[in-house]
Amino acid sequence: MKSALQKSPIPNSHAFVAKLLRQPNFDPIWHFHPEYQLFMVLKGSGTRFIGDHVKHFKEGDITFTGPNLPHMWRSDNEGYAVEENLWSEGIVVYFHDDFIGKSLLQKEEMIKLRQLFQKSLRGLDVTGRTADNIRGMINNLLHLEGMESVLELFKILNCLANTTESTVLASPGYTNSLKEGDTERMNNVHAYVMKNFKNKIELGTVASLANMTPTSFSRYFKIHANKTFSEFLSEIRIGYACKLLIEDKMNIGQACYESGFQTLSNFNKQFKAITKRTPLSYKKEYSS
Repeated sequence: MKSALQKSPIPNSHAFVAKLLRQPNFDPIWHFHPEYQLFMVLKGSGTRFIGDHVKHFKEGDITFTGPNLPHMWRSDNEGYAVEENLWSEGIVVYFHDDFIGKSLLQKEEMIKLRQLFQKSLRGLDVTGRTADNIRGMINNLLHLEGMESVLELFKILNCLANTTESTVLASPGYTNSLKEGDTERMNNVHAYVMKNFKNKIELGTVASLANMTPTSFSRYFKIHANKTFSEFLSEIRIGYACKLLIEDKMNIGQACYESGFQTLSNFNKQFKAITKRTPLSYKKEYSS
């Protein structure tokens, strides 16, 4: 099991690191680190976890996360043999806020950047024209060197600091209370749920993975995930149903049962509670 607290990926001789990820699937390990992280999905889809936020991810998605915010991208093809032409791809950028310089960051001209960094502590989903505008810039970071690369990162951060096309992800009450041992335990739970969410999942079975009684596990999960296990499971299933409705073009009944719900009425209720719209309106909105 990989450590939850990873060593800094940034050499002392560099202001930041930008690298291309290309592998059978994204690393499905629940983890956190002291760096800011900008991540763009180039290829692949699956379920994204950022703090207590759960959502299906797809090609083109861009997120910005602050220090020590737990996160994970679990690919749809996790656990399967994947042909090389179907591997997941993304660009990840790591940096510390002090790469700007503590003195400069505190100046009046940097107020919007400080606000951006504060919002990133809950994670940001970048959308619309802003996402379109910075995709090329993020790709440029793989090829630029020296001062040009730093200026390009500044341009990206300036776009993010001045846009309204971003959504805060983790809830206001979310705080990272995980320790390394907790992270391994949560990884076991995540892995089991992602493998079995299409079927009925008993609380006792999941609790046993964490070596806890159902009551203790329920309390533990609520503390660390900021939601009940039942709410978490519903979010996983609804996220998958969204994918089925849009990408696989299933009808509502098919998406309901394929994503693990036993009744259409409960599916509709949970779908509206989580997405703030009905399955039909969601399908129409994203299929238009």
